[in-house]
This record gives sequence, C-alpha cells and structure tokens, in this order.
Amino acid sequence: MPRSLLASLPWLVAVLVACAPLRGSAPDAEAPAVSPLPSDEYHRLASRHEPVLRIDPARSLVVIEVRRAGSLAELGHDHVVASRAVEGFIAPRAGRADAVVALATLEVDEPSLRRAAGMDTQPSAADAVGTRRNMLGPVLEAERYPFASVAVRSSAFDSGQRFLPVALTLHGVARTIDVLVSIDVQDSVATVSGAFAVAQTDFGIPPFSLLGGAIAVRDRVDVRFRLVAVLQGPE
Repeated sequence: MPRSLLASLPWLVAVLVACAPLRGSAPDAEAPAVSPLPSDEYHRLASRHEPVLRIDPARSLVVIEVRRAGSLAELGHDHVVASRAVEGFIAPRAGRADAVVALATLEVDEPSLRRAAGMDTQPSAADAVGTRRNMLGPVLEAERYPFASVAVRSSAFDSGQRFLPVALTLHGVARTIDVLVSIDVQDSVATVSGAFAVAQTDFGIPPFSLLGGAIAVRDRVDVRFRLVAVLQGPE
C-alpha cells in the first residue's frame, strides 16, 4: 500500500501527485519541446512601442495544493506542487496576457510551501521523487503534453481587484475560468496575484484512487499564484 497519494496539477498554472508505486517513467527534463508561448506577437507589439511586460520567473511562483480523500486518507500525504519557472508576457494596452509552465520544471513538497499550506507532515525525499515521477509520467503525461498554459484577453489590466477570464490549457484540454485577481502596477513593474480551484476531471485526468476509493485524492485542486512582470523595451 503506498504511503502517500497520487494527485494532479492544473496555471499557471494543475496536478495529480503521489508516492504510489512507480508506473511508467517521467519525461526527460532536457527533452526539447516547442513552447506554446506566442513570443513573436509580443515582440511585434514592443517593436511598435506598445507597452509589453515580461514575467520574471525569479520573482514569480505558482503553487498547487492537492488534498487526500477516502476512508484511509490518513495513510497518505497531502501534496504541494510548485513552479518557479513561469514564462510569459502582459500587454496591457493590447488587452492580452499569456503565460506558460513547462511541466518538467515542477517541484514537489518544498518544506516551506508545505508549511504555508498548513501541512504539518513532510514526505521523505524518496517519496517526493516518486511523487514527481508519477505526476509527470502516467498522470500528466508530460511527454505528450509538456506545457500548461494560460491566456487572458481583457481590457482591464490596471491596478485593482477584478475577475478576469483565464483560458487554461492542461493535458490537451482547454477550459475558461473566471479568476479573481489583484493587480498592482508600480512604475514599470506589475504584480498579479490570485487563487482559483479546478477539477482534475475537467481536464481529462481521473483522480487517483485505490481500494474502491478508500485511498484517493480529491478531484478539486487549489491553485495560487504571484506573477511579477517587468516592462520590456523594443527589440
């Protein structure tokens, strides 16, 4: 019986993670893949002197919380999956934003992020490795679907709090979600933060379960993010 559970990510950027026995293999983190980020469109906007801000991965973070379920849930762990490698752009005057997370950049169960999520246990390093391999391999199929991406088309990118329509693509499935975001624009830097929840099954990812659901993960996963974008000059 596994000591922790398999779960899934949804924005970015979404995730099913677990320390179940390994099935299949994780994708090669160095394997080449073509990013769906429409960088050329933003370069063209910048060349026309449209304001374009680029997400700074070093100051940005996406966190996904995956919770256990089932009558034997105490045998497993909740999990935190995170990316500190978000790439993307915001063009406020053009009313658009796009961001991408390469699934191979996802990390599992950082102690500080688990504490921030109120999780009072810490899986072993070996469990974290097994969780990540299962997440990228048989769950998210990251070799086949190497990216999670979001796209926003809106006329409201000034400072304030508002709902924005976020088109999230994960596991080859696209869904649009209204997400409450806080936008703070200071000089040439914009910070966008917020949180939302999605169901794994909405993206064709069946929640992991064993023993007729006695060991399982919740269909719902919770996502929170903080993205910092910096104004770019024309290229």
